[in-house]
Amino acid sequence: MNTISVKRLGLALGSTGALLYAGCMILMLTLGHDGTVTFFNSILHGFDTSAVVRMEVPLWQACLGVIETFIMGWLTGAMIAAVYNLGNSSK
Repeated sequence: MNTISVKRLGLALGSTGALLYAGCMILMLTLGHDGTVTFFNSILHGFDTSAVVRMEVPLWQACLGVIETFIMGWLTGAMIAAVYNLGNSSK
């Protein structure tokens, strides 16, 4: 019977989330406000993000965001693996 490593899936999802967050930070630094709004409007099928895009994010808050995103991703991956393994063990 196959199982998923809780720690490895947690690490994979946490790292992916943190990398996407860092990519978003780089995108915002590179494109500026108008480019960021255009980018996210196109991803979100025309949803107007101009009211929610905030360019003045302090460094400490951006770092905290990366850490929080990693933690939420790790918890999500760990939960998916744990539930999968629990359901797989009852067969």
